Order: sequence, then C-alpha cells, then structure tokens
Amino acid sequence: MRITRLEMMLRICHTVGLRGTCPRARVGCVIEKDGRILVTGYNGSLPGEPHCDDVGCIMKDNHCVRTTHAEANAIAFAAKHGIAINGANLYTTGWEGGCCPVCTNLAMSAGINEIITERKRG
Repeated sequence: MRITRLEMMLRICHTVGLRGTCPRARVGCVIEKDGRILVTGYNGSLPGEPHCDDVGCIMKDNHCVRTTHAEANAIAFAAKHGIAINGANLYTTGWEGGCCPVCTNLAMSAGINEIITERKRG
C-alpha cells in the first residue's frame, strides 16, 4: 500500500531524529517544497562540540542548552549552503503545537509556508 506524502515526510522525520545527540529529545525535521526534500535536521550540539550523549546535558530552566533544535539546525544548514526555503513546508516530530516559539519565529522569518507536526495529524 502506498503511503501519503504526509506519512512519508513524518516517517523521514522520525528516522532523521534518531541521529539526535541529546537523550532528552530526539526530534527530527524535514523541510520540503513541491514534494521534494530540501534539508533535514535533528537535535544536536554545535559542530565540533561534545554531545549530550557523551558528556551530559547542560540544563537551564529545565531545558538543555548544549543542543540546537532540529528545526533551527535544518534552517541553519539551508542558509549555510544557499538552499532557498522560502515557501517551503517544515515537518517536525517536535512540540504538539508545532516548533518551540523561537524555532517557529525563525521558520516564519525564513519564509516557511507551514509547520506540520505528527501530533497535529489527529
């Protein structure tokens, strides 16, 4: 049986999230446009920095600040590599209402058309 494009994107989000390096949240993100994947992202430390899995989390206000969120990582990768995401859709396994407020603002500033989460599926 053929899965829907929504199911495909969310399954890919889950797979990408398995690369996450913070045990508190293994979130995956896919940004696509016109049915084609542009970039992916997962929760992880800054490049070259130690991972929570290896050295532990740095907690502030019940939030790990060692890692960058999956959505921010995907948007940053697109910017770094000149990948236009204006008008694209962002899929995430993150928060129930979408991304965290900071990542939501970042996505909207980058021109993301819609944020779709697994938990919004019903």
